[in-house]
Amino acid sequence: MAKFIYRMQNILNIKLRLETQAKTEYAENAARLAAEEEKMHHLASRRQQYENEAKQSAMNRVNIASIKQSNESMAVMKELMTQQAVRIRIAQKNLDRARDKLNLAMQERKIYEKLREKAFEEFKQELNAQEKKEIDELVSFNYNDNNMETGE
Repeated sequence: MAKFIYRMQNILNIKLRLETQAKTEYAENAARLAAEEEKMHHLASRRQQYENEAKQSAMNRVNIASIKQSNESMAVMKELMTQQAVRIRIAQKNLDRARDKLNLAMQERKIYEKLREKAFEEFKQELNAQEKKEIDELVSFNYNDNNMETGE
């Protein structure tokens, strides 16, 4: 029996590897985004802590140095949170790019897999046609051989 050999198997293999790489890149970018969001959450909780300390300082004895330090700490935290928000947006854009790249890689892989399936179907049809032809030839040969033996 004939063996099916797909001419573009090496291209399909490359597309599979590219898809795997795109999945890995997407996962890495998703992890980076999660880490940046976790940092933002940590900064927000620290800022809340500084705000609580400032309120406590204001409610207790009026200590100007303590209130000033708390306000400066809150301002620094606000700046850090702004910078972190920028990092989060960058990480989100990178994740979106990685998602687009993954989608493209998946589409290309699917295209080559469909081409392979079509080529395999054509191969099966050709093989079936060849088998029918051989059967017809065998039947024709047997019919002609029987006719010669009987003297027709």
